[in-house]
Amino acid sequence: MKRNVLKEKSFDFALQIIHLYKILISKQEYVFSKQMLRSGTSIGANVREAEYAQSRADFIHKLSIALKEANETDYWIELLHLSGYLTDEDFHKSKSGISEQLRLLTSIINTSKNNNY
Repeated sequence: MKRNVLKEKSFDFALQIIHLYKILISKQEYVFSKQMLRSGTSIGANVREAEYAQSRADFIHKLSIALKEANETDYWIELLHLSGYLTDEDFHKSKSGISEQLRLLTSIINTSKNNNY
């Protein structure tokens, strides 16, 4: 079976977000961290939905939702860092992970839109 890099990386990123969420709630930050948890784990869920898309348009749509969730997650990560809840180390690790998600999703969506098969 062919390896699905996006599926693997979005799952690994969701685990990273869960770990970060646990750190944030130990600092008694519940509101923004919950938003980050929801959007950050939603990326992988939408990637999984795209696996069984009914059409190419449905595939693109599902990945576009994942891309929106990734962009929202990026927002929460930046906000949590600038408000002092995330250490520089946690921020850079999370920022690297979300940047990779954004690049992968954008690339796959653009390729899918441009392929006429």
